[in-house]
Amino acid sequence: MEREQRCWLVAEDALDINHLEAKVSALGWDVQRLLAPLSDCCLETESDGGVGLVQLEGMSDAQLGQLEPLILRSHCPWLAIAASDTLRDADRHRLVATLCVGFMEPDVEVAELDCLMRRALALSRLQQDGLRDDVATDRRSDSDESEMVGTTPAMWELFQTIRKVAAVEAPVLISGESGTGKELTAQAIHERSPRASAGFHAINCGALPDHLIQSELFGHEKGAFTGAVHKKIGRIEATDGGTLFLDEIGDLPLELQVNLLRFLETRCIQRVGGLEDIPVDVRIIAATHVDLEKAVEERRFREDLYHRLNVLQIKVPPLRERQEDIEILARYFFERFANEKSSRLKGFSREALLVMRQYPWPGNVRELINRIRRAMVMCENRLIQPVDLGIDRRKAPRHLMTLDEARDHAEREVLVAALGRNKHKVHQAARELGVSRVTIYRLMEKHGLARSPTAAPATDSD
Repeated sequence: MEREQRCWLVAEDALDINHLEAKVSALGWDVQRLLAPLSDCCLETESDGGVGLVQLEGMSDAQLGQLEPLILRSHCPWLAIAASDTLRDADRHRLVATLCVGFMEPDVEVAELDCLMRRALALSRLQQDGLRDDVATDRRSDSDESEMVGTTPAMWELFQTIRKVAAVEAPVLISGESGTGKELTAQAIHERSPRASAGFHAINCGALPDHLIQSELFGHEKGAFTGAVHKKIGRIEATDGGTLFLDEIGDLPLELQVNLLRFLETRCIQRVGGLEDIPVDVRIIAATHVDLEKAVEERRFREDLYHRLNVLQIKVPPLRERQEDIEILARYFFERFANEKSSRLKGFSREALLVMRQYPWPGNVRELINRIRRAMVMCENRLIQPVDLGIDRRKAPRHLMTLDEARDHAEREVLVAALGRNKHKVHQAARELGVSRVTIYRLMEKHGLARSPTAAPATDSD
């Protein structure tokens, strides 16, 4: 048989690599060993028409760390030889799931091995032929881009608070940094409230000119001012029976704060240019990224209005305070926008996941979404790298940890990742990690992880 199919072989144990080389060579493949250090190996121009074969049994973590960049640099499909117990390790599981086209048990029959390798090579050629046409158009609207997702105690507390405040009618004040999801929180409250069947309207108080806000909120009568050729129903009146979300309430001009306060006290409005009191049944949820207490002290916000709005308060945590959620959110949005990526793109590299955990995320979840969407479009490899995210690893802040802290941190990361992959099903996570359910529950308690996190869906990002 003509030796035209090349096999790139990686194994750390000398006996394993000798055994594999003999087996694959007997099938007619031209076997090329790749020896440590793998970081010095380059397959960019040599691997066309070849298949990579890696023996994961007995491979050290150090060589595993070099294997991922090697696969990313190559242009050939890779198959893994690994037992089920080996794949319980999180890093090995992720490498096989994201970078390999298949895997087999160590005792695989020779004929089956040959068949898998030839099919992998044929599939690779088909994918290369259609590589120019593999970027699909997005079928989802931007309004569906976000959901409240998290497993950290901070997010579990937020979900619990949303359920509590949704059951009552009192005004709610939501505080949090820009991009944390304040509008999502407001809509989640509305969707779980008795008003869910009625409308949810949102207005950004900082996005409208001062002379239009009063008309936008309260409406106006015909002829009330120049250009008012028709009667206009304001947002408050149009939301009768539902929930009105006032975003960036701290930017509301002082003169209009008086009108809003009067509505909260009387539950009636007057249109601009009108004298009639119009009763309206609306629940007000307000949000701000500024410190309203400080604004009250500086006389930029009315104290009486602040207390009217601040009956129930919710603080949405910034992303940097729930780092354990970053990988879960990243994978969630990767799947959400799967139609925007190349079929070659399979996920995130370990370096990308690391820098995402180290990055402070000043723009919070909104910034995370934007960076992931951009990376999915621009990435030319099989895994997203830090450069695709636009994050310079050298500039990512680092925290020096003690050995005990590092162990706890690694243990928590593995646990959170396993729970995330298994949709928080403890039995499945325990089976993947090779421990009992009791151990999983003990570790969850140790690291402050909620037992039953949920997701509160909504339709827009704040």
